[in-house]
Amino acid sequence: MSEQGEVAAGSGSAGERIVVIGGSSGIGLRVAELAAGGGADIVIAGRDPQRLDAAVDGLRAHGAAVEGVRLDAHDPDQRESFFATLGPFDHLVSTIGVPMGGGFLSAPAAEIRRTIESKFFANLAIARLAAPLIRDGGSLTFTSGTGGRAQDAAGSYVGNLAIHALVEGLAVELAPRARVNAVAPTWTPTPLWKDVSEAELAATKARFASAIPLGRTATIDELADAYLFLIHNTFITGQQIAVDGGIMLGG
Repeated sequence: MSEQGEVAAGSGSAGERIVVIGGSSGIGLRVAELAAGGGADIVIAGRDPQRLDAAVDGLRAHGAAVEGVRLDAHDPDQRESFFATLGPFDHLVSTIGVPMGGGFLSAPAAEIRRTIESKFFANLAIARLAAPLIRDGGSLTFTSGTGGRAQDAAGSYVGNLAIHALVEGLAVELAPRARVNAVAPTWTPTPLWKDVSEAELAATKARFASAIPLGRTATIDELADAYLFLIHNTFITGQQIAVDGGIMLGG
């Protein structure tokens, strides 16, 4: 289970089928837990089999109806196979997208390309495969990002802009049958950074907290709540919600 340790009671999800790609840990897992707490049937997809099994076991231990599917969402063949057997669903959340640091001149071109491929093209492929399977009234919610500048996070910055464009275009193309939105977190301490030393993690957290007007970094629940809000508010589409404590309001 997540740091919260339990499936919280939720609302508005009863009887729905919600798919979370990148749902075996971190933000994606917490979205799955909250949705399960509201009575949804959950499909979580992740590429690490141990984390996936642990997530499924944890959800089932709290009475959730959950299916776990191993998926590397960056692999075209695995994506095709996943959606070929998925079946209809109500809502899909994708947390796919690798981060990077460095500007257009300082970062390796291959890393910039890899980041844009991960953030934009992988999610574009997910959208194209998912679109025919969305039930009427359903939604797609992607993950963008905020807090970085073009000169400091070139590939991430371009990828985030591309996600915003993606949701705007898809929102029109899929309307009125389905909605499309994105959540844009800033840097948040999650299991994504499991390979970073505690000292470096603490320093990064302190640096971001000092730049965020609210004076702290977000909790996983604060991020996960934004995805659930976009799933359940049926009059929001084509939008990107920044969950960043106002970090981009500074100079």
